[in-house]
Amino acid sequence: MRILIAAAGSRGDVDPYTGLGAALRAAGHEVALAATAPFATLVRAAGLEFRALPGDTRPRGDVTDRRELMRTASAFLTELGQGFADAVGEGADLLLLSATTAPLGWHLAEATGTPALGVYLQPTAPTGDFPPVVTGARSLGRFGNRAAGRLALRMADRISEPGAARLRERLGLPPLSASAMRRRTERAHWPVLHGYSTALVPAPSDWRPGLEAVGNWWPHVDPARRLPARLADFLDAGPPPVLIGFGSMAAGEGERLGELAVRALRRAGLRGILQSGAAGLAADAGPDVLTVGDVPHALLFPRLAAVVHHAGAGTSAAGLRAGIPAVTVPVTADQPFWARRLAAIGAATAPLPYASLTAEGLAGALDRAVRRETYAGAARAAARHMRSEDGARRVLRAVEGLVRAG
Repeated sequence: MRILIAAAGSRGDVDPYTGLGAALRAAGHEVALAATAPFATLVRAAGLEFRALPGDTRPRGDVTDRRELMRTASAFLTELGQGFADAVGEGADLLLLSATTAPLGWHLAEATGTPALGVYLQPTAPTGDFPPVVTGARSLGRFGNRAAGRLALRMADRISEPGAARLRERLGLPPLSASAMRRRTERAHWPVLHGYSTALVPAPSDWRPGLEAVGNWWPHVDPARRLPARLADFLDAGPPPVLIGFGSMAAGEGERLGELAVRALRRAGLRGILQSGAAGLAADAGPDVLTVGDVPHALLFPRLAAVVHHAGAGTSAAGLRAGIPAVTVPVTADQPFWARRLAAIGAATAPLPYASLTAEGLAGALDRAVRRETYAGAARAAARHMRSEDGARRVLRAVEGLVRAG
């Protein structure tokens, strides 16, 4: 079967699909992954065909401003829709759509008659169990959570409306609003498999049929890849260090955050690794602090005492997989949700607010995370649960079911 995975967003929104795609390819399927241009090397390194989607997903402006984020997202989806049909609709037997690309992919599936399956990294359907992941809100009670979830979907419809309308026109389809298309998929119980662990978010009991949480899809890592010699030597030279990184967040804040991180590490009496990321995090701090670039979580995290991160879905899951505690500093979007989930299962300290982060506050959280065994114990328990899940295998079973049905 020729399978096309369509994903868009930051690296954390694309990287998990490289592992999923590699697993499908190993099972004998032809797999292409459509994403924006910066991820071409990442996709091809996993042995997958790359198809370019238009648009630039690099964070811009104030990423903590919700209205600005909505304007940016709408502009991106509108641009994405202009080239979506060209990139995605070439000879696929099955479309696998992320939460970002599904509002466009539904229309393409209608036009071409191609079956489609949702492969989401976050829960998006309303539930009484928790508030919508994108709002960063605390629980509003079961009724309030469901109401907020429905409102979040309507806001998402508004964001995707311009791009979806132009795509339908391009495809020669009659006009149909984004909300009407979403409701159509819901009534049809369109299947969505969610690539996160139920150790972190148990599947809600009030979800409609067709929605499942199946376990994580892990980024592809070349089996021959090893840690850089300089990093391996640092790890061997002393007790397990703490990693501090903010992924694709905090652009332009590298110098400030680097100095803050070093002060926190020294105050807590810990060795540390700074991961540069989009922030350009770095510090010239002597033999107990090392700065690194891109390193696979799967290789590095098992060697750590703890990790400080922005609570992106992928980094949150990688820390649990390694059985290490976290100190979270969520910045925007779904990050507060994952930060609270980590704290709720006892694998992380209470989230630290990014806007008012201090060296003293970070040092205190690090001291608790590293030296109180309860945090590491909860992380190890989650890791054991995650080892019982096989998210890629669950997707493969769904794909094979579609093959048999077809």
